[in-house]
Amino acid sequence: MLMFLFLVVALAVVVAAVTLAVVGGGEGGALPEAAPERFRDALPYDRPVDRTDVETLRFPVAVRGYRMADVDDALGRLGAELAERDARIADLEAALDGARAATPATTAPSLHKPAEEDHR
Repeated sequence: MLMFLFLVVALAVVVAAVTLAVVGGGEGGALPEAAPERFRDALPYDRPVDRTDVETLRFPVAVRGYRMADVDDALGRLGAELAERDARIADLEAALDGARAATPATTAPSLHKPAEEDHR
């Protein structure tokens, strides 16, 4: 009997809370419609993308995950910058190899300390 009384009181509290939430929903009635979240491209255009830019990159959540066009655009941009860096690295390595081949091989001075026997 005590359990039944507890359930009736709990049900009354729940019904009262729901009624207050629905009927007394505030002065303006329903909440205003939220504007859809849009992607704000955080990747800089005035300098190359670095690690912190990629770590702070966040995409807005859509109904079924992320907006595919936003993710595709960001991945395309990152891929293009990586390809550009790879080409630049390859050019620099080729120039370095060419510079090394053009300089004559000279014997480098010895950097080790001579033994004490050599001074006598």
